[in-house]
Amino acid sequence: MLVDQARAAVATGRAASVSAYVAEALEERAKLDDLSAFLDEMLAATGGPLTSAEQDAADRALGR
Repeated sequence: MLVDQARAAVATGRAASVSAYVAEALEERAKLDDLSAFLDEMLAATGGPLTSAEQDAADRALGR
């Protein structure tokens, strides 16, 4: 359970309190959301998602 993980973090000194643990988790989520939006903007600015042919070429180049 997530609450147990937060309590364990407090008990082991990895967080000052359950509230601090939750606040840090929310901050990290906000950073990920911002990064996701930024990546979406970059993708739109460069022509959108890869086509099937582009994905196939990338897979071949990466040895997949």
